[in-house]
Amino acid sequence: MGRYLMRRGVAAAGILLLVTMIGFAILHMAPGGPMAQYTSTGEMSAGDVARIEQQLGLDRPLPIQYGEWFWRMLQGDWGNSYRDQQPVLNIIASHLGATLELMFTATLMAILLGSWIGVAGAIRRNSLFDSLSTIGAMIAISIPTFWFGLVVIYIFSVELQWLPSGNRFTAGDGSFLNQLHHLVAPSVVLALVTTASWSRYMRSSMLDVLNQDFVRTARSKGLSRRRVLFGHILRNAMLPMITIAGLQLPALLSGALVTETVFAWPGMGRLFLDSISYRDYPTVMGILMFTAVLVLLGSLLADLLYSVVDPRIRVN
Repeated sequence: MGRYLMRRGVAAAGILLLVTMIGFAILHMAPGGPMAQYTSTGEMSAGDVARIEQQLGLDRPLPIQYGEWFWRMLQGDWGNSYRDQQPVLNIIASHLGATLELMFTATLMAILLGSWIGVAGAIRRNSLFDSLSTIGAMIAISIPTFWFGLVVIYIFSVELQWLPSGNRFTAGDGSFLNQLHHLVAPSVVLALVTTASWSRYMRSSMLDVLNQDFVRTARSKGLSRRRVLFGHILRNAMLPMITIAGLQLPALLSGALVTETVFAWPGMGRLFLDSISYRDYPTVMGILMFTAVLVLLGSLLADLLYSVVDPRIRVN
């Protein structure tokens, strides 16, 4: 286990280095830059612009800028935001809770509902329920997240006035019930596509296991249908789903970016868009680094869970 984790750690370090190099280069080669907010008004002199560039370290060659940023990042200093001069780590920490809350709720909804639909569709193959769930999944996958979010706001917030149209809680009321009320709409929107995908993958995995010899053997021994389903079929069908759950983490993060923007949710997705608009390079790089680490940890966790679900699999 120790050697395996060491190899994965070395590989992850190489991936993070490559991701940060590409991200840093793309950001600094994009038109505009953080100085555009000063030069676009025409009110600042060339000397003032040069002085600000020197203070921000933007007057150095790009490789040197990257090397200095990477070395400070390894020491725990991710720089200060260009927008409000606050430490990037503090800014990310202040928005992280909202994003994790939204992602956890949406993931839990998608896994529970998607698994139930997939299992029920596989057991009742070619039934009316199976056909309707297949059609519904295809429609859900085809619906743009931002459009569905706007539809939910219009129907349930504007017309019916059942749900809030945005924000994490009502100003002056930070109670648990109030936060839960605000969480319903964005979590449902974020969970839509994931639920549809999960149900399709679960159905396919269940159908594959249902045709295995060990299932027929278990049934021939007179085991109850429930015991065969939960003790043999479902456990083996969950193996590929663990990998899919790890791979769907980037999709959840990208979906959270759109969902948080539509519902004015104060999470990392909205922070990322605001930082890009402001050309706040340190904050954008910090979010990029944090997201890459989260994706790599999700992949590692999926591999480790394989050995928990199936004792035949060992990581070494």
